[in-house]
Amino acid sequence: MTFIINPISGVFSKDRVVSAIETYLDKNKFEYSIEFTEGPGHALEICDRKISEGAEIIVAVGGDGSVNEIARKLTDKNVQLGIIPAGSGNGLAHHLNIPFSYRKAIEVINRGKSLKIDTGSINDVFFISIAGIGFDGIVAREYARYKRRGFLTYLKVVTEEYVNYRPRRYTIEVNGEVLKRKALFISFANSDQFGYGASIAPTASVDDGLLDVIIMKKPMVIELPILASLLYWKKIDLSRQFEIIKARELVVKTRRKRWVNIDGEPVKMKKKLLVKVHPLSLNIIVP
Repeated sequence: MTFIINPISGVFSKDRVVSAIETYLDKNKFEYSIEFTEGPGHALEICDRKISEGAEIIVAVGGDGSVNEIARKLTDKNVQLGIIPAGSGNGLAHHLNIPFSYRKAIEVINRGKSLKIDTGSINDVFFISIAGIGFDGIVAREYARYKRRGFLTYLKVVTEEYVNYRPRRYTIEVNGEVLKRKALFISFANSDQFGYGASIAPTASVDDGLLDVIIMKKPMVIELPILASLLYWKKIDLSRQFEIIKARELVVKTRRKRWVNIDGEPVKMKKKLLVKVHPLSLNIIVP
């Protein structure tokens, strides 16, 4: 077993998580090593090396971006992904009910219960939890510019960008239909979570072979407190601004290249997006 730790993810103490691994991991079951990433892409190199050495479990210690980087190397392989949530949003961990206590997360790994889950892709760019275009992509771009992340930084970015953001027009080819929509954002949800406990896709399932496509109109500013409450109570589908489509594959077209949120990280993509689900393509350790 290998723990891959992103030392700049979130605001967690690296010494504390290493101490927790050394204290609570079941040594009778597992031999383990700990690796620290040194920059973007380094986790991919570590995964390749550990898989070639015969690793059966690789644990991501970090946020959704770290989980994404590691998980993309484990798809369609007989290697299990473990998660110790240590990022800022931690959307997938929220969805899977993985504990945020280091000790309890390690106890989940000790028990070794696994589940096969779906993953997704946009123009062959992998995502595991949630992706999105529109305001979602702009927030991801701006948030990535901050060295210190966390909920207050995220809220600051959302607040600053929201007022002047104009909804974009999209053409969506899905389930044999062509839809024209003007939207604040479109999310492609495998899990239900934006992160921070905000549930944008309350009916999403990680193992149903479908993505929940969320089309959100721009609410008025006075509606935002109600909308925030609905997000955190997992009732956003009650909003009149909300539309959901379940699909295995779809095409989204825009008038120009756009920023896309890929598990919290911004990626600039072409005007045409091919979005797919990849059913039961990843083994993950769950409570």
